Amino acid sequence: MSNTVKMAIPILVAVIVALLPTPEGLAVNAHYFFAVFLGVIVGLILEPIPPALIGLTGVAFCAAFGLVGNSKESIKWALSGFSNGVIWLIFAAFMFALGYKKSGLGKRISLMLVKKLGKTSLGLGYAVAFADGILAPFMPSNTARSAGTIFPIAINIPQMFNSLPDNEPRKIGSYISWVAIAATTVTSSMFLTALAPNLLAVSLVQKNVNVAIEWGTWFSTLAVIMVPLFLLVPLLAYIVYPPEQKTSPEAPAWAASELQKMGGITKKEILMLCFGILALVMWIFGKQIGVNSTTAAIAVLCLLVLSNVITWEDVITNKGAFDVFIWFATLVAMAAGLKQVGFLKWAAGLISGGLVGMDPVTIAILLVILFFLFHYFFASVTAHTVALLPLFLGVAVNLLPQEMIQPLSILLVGSLGLMGIITPYGTGPSPIWYGAGYISQAKWWFLGAIFGGIYLLALVGLGFVIL
Repeated sequence: MSNTVKMAIPILVAVIVALLPTPEGLAVNAHYFFAVFLGVIVGLILEPIPPALIGLTGVAFCAAFGLVGNSKESIKWALSGFSNGVIWLIFAAFMFALGYKKSGLGKRISLMLVKKLGKTSLGLGYAVAFADGILAPFMPSNTARSAGTIFPIAINIPQMFNSLPDNEPRKIGSYISWVAIAATTVTSSMFLTALAPNLLAVSLVQKNVNVAIEWGTWFSTLAVIMVPLFLLVPLLAYIVYPPEQKTSPEAPAWAASELQKMGGITKKEILMLCFGILALVMWIFGKQIGVNSTTAAIAVLCLLVLSNVITWEDVITNKGAFDVFIWFATLVAMAAGLKQVGFLKWAAGLISGGLVGMDPVTIAILLVILFFLFHYFFASVTAHTVALLPLFLGVAVNLLPQEMIQPLSILLVGSLGLMGIITPYGTGPSPIWYGAGYISQAKWWFLGAIFGGIYLLALVGLGFVIL
C-alpha cells in the first residue's frame, strides 16, 4: 500500500462517518468529533505520517472547528494532555531508558546473565527473559528494552551455532526469538512503568471512572499471575517450540569475552543503578511517603543530568521521547474529548442494552476477554488503548457495582502488554523479532494463539478471584 493511499484512507473514513446521519440521542458535534477520532485511530494503525503528528492534527482540527465547545473551552481542552502528570512521567521514564543504554548498564546486565545461565538452551532462554525482567520497571518502551537492548545481544547467540534464518533456524534461533518476545509481553504487563500505553491507560482510567491505579497497586494485584507466567515462559517455549540443540557451551564464553571488552563497571553504571533503584522505591512507596510518581521521575531525571549519566543535550535532543510526549498528550486529549462531547455516554448506553440482566462477574469477564481479543484488529497497543478503553469503562460504569470498577480497570489495563503476543504486529518489538527471520508468519500466529490463550486464561482466572 502506497503512502498516498495510507494518507487518504483515514481522511475518507472521517468524511464518510461525518456524512452519515447523526444517530438518535447523539449531538451533532459529538458525531463529528467521533468521525475525526475514528480517522485518527485509522491513521495510527496505518501510520502514513508520524503518530504524534496524527494526534496533533486531530486535536487541532477539533479545536479549530469548535467541536468541543467555544474558543476558550477548545484551547483548554486541546492543551489538557500536555499538563497531564502521567505524560510527564512517560517522558522522564524514556530518559531512564536512555541512561541504561548510554551508561552500558543494560548491556552489562544482559551479558552477565548469558554468562551465568547460558550453558544450555533453556538457560539461555531464562537469561534473555531475566534480562528483560530486570530492565522492565525502568524502561517504559518495550521496543527500546527488547528490540533495542536485548535483541543486539541475543541475536548473536544462534549465529555462533550456525543457526540462521535460512539454515537450521530451529536449532536455537527460533527458540531464543520466541522466548524474547513472549517474555517482554509478560513484563510489559507486570510493571506499570514497563510499557508506555500502561501509563496512558491509567490516566484514562482516572479521567473516565475516577480510579487511581498506583505503581504498588498495579504490581501487587497483577503479580499473582504475572510472576508465575514470567517464570514459565522459557519452559513453556521449550516444551511447545523446543530448540533442536539443547546445550550452548560457547555462549558463556562469548558473553565473558564481551564483558571483558566492556571493562570494569563504571561510575556511570553505578550511578544509573542507584538512581534506578531510587526511582523504583519512590514509585512503590510514593503514596506512603507523600511523593507523587511523576514528581519522583522528574527528580531522578534531574539527578541523572546533574551527575552526568546523561547530558542536558541528551534530554533536549531525544526525539523519541518528545515524539511520544506529543503523541500521548494529544491522544489523552482526544480520548477526554469523547467523554466531554457526550459520545462515550451515548455509546456505552447503546452497548449496555445488550448486556442488561447478565451476572455482573460474567459481564466483567466478558469485557476483559473482548478487550483482549479485539487486539487482533490493532497494530498498535496505544491505538487499542485510546479507541477501546474509555468505551469499555463506560459500559462497566453502566452495568457494574462501584466496588467492581477498580479491579476490572486493573484487569483491562493489565492486559495491554499480554495481548501483544497474539500477532507479529501486536506490540513494538514484534516486528523486530519477526523480521529477524527465525519464525515464519504461520508459526507466529500459531504460537501467538497458544500463548495468548494461556495469558488470557490466567487473566480471567485472576478476574474471578478479585472481582
